[in-house]
Amino acid sequence: LFGGQIVGQALVAAAHAVSRDEQVHSLHCYFVRTGDPKVPVLYEVERTRTGKSFSVRSVKAIQHGKPIFTCQASFQLSQGSPVQHQFTMPTVPPPEELLTQEELIQKYLQNPNVAEGYRKRLTKIQAQDVPIDIKPVNPPDIFSSEPQEPKQLFWVRARGYIGETDMKVHCCVAAYISDYAFLGTALLPHRQYRVKFMVSLDHSMWFHAPFRADHWMLYECESPWAGGCRGLVQGRLWRRDGVLAVTCAQEGVIRVEQTPHQSKL
Repeated sequence: LFGGQIVGQALVAAAHAVSRDEQVHSLHCYFVRTGDPKVPVLYEVERTRTGKSFSVRSVKAIQHGKPIFTCQASFQLSQGSPVQHQFTMPTVPPPEELLTQEELIQKYLQNPNVAEGYRKRLTKIQAQDVPIDIKPVNPPDIFSSEPQEPKQLFWVRARGYIGETDMKVHCCVAAYISDYAFLGTALLPHRQYRVKFMVSLDHSMWFHAPFRADHWMLYECESPWAGGCRGLVQGRLWRRDGVLAVTCAQEGVIRVEQTPHQSKL
């Protein structure tokens, strides 16, 4: 099962257990077992605490009688404060000037120099029905296995129309979006290795400002560290007007073949 789907659905379950006026401000999750796509997922919610300003809900995602995922989400009633600051959004080309991931793959597939192995991988990615529009700002060079800085920038949005609705809905969709291609940022300095196994261990999000998940947002991803068969990634989702909407962090297991593979291009 796709991790972002489980995070998003768990947040939906938690949101049903709070008042409409409370909005999620953070969530912290652990992936504890592999999900089975053949059976439904049961989401069990515990009302851990309901306070005057903050409420906490604990969620277990259960399959075959065992938890595959645990999550704690905290909700807050709106409060004003003069203490405010944020980083500055990176300066990048607008999404209208960039190719979508599908258009980039089609462009690569038209190149006769692409090796058959890469062609099969690209075709497999192209066949996936992803409900997200993605426009990479700095797509990696598929013709090179040279190490790259562990940073990526994407314009992302949900496909289709969500509209003006409860902010919790947009936060649930952003949870889905946030897990897509996130952990792969940690692999950019290690492109000479072939990945044998890669899976998320945990996922955290902090929601700062209102946003529309069906509008273009810039996803700024970076990996400050990798080691011990784990990689750490951090991300920021920016609104087009420069407002920092969401901050994300994730650690995952990354196992690779010890011997670097030779490019067949």
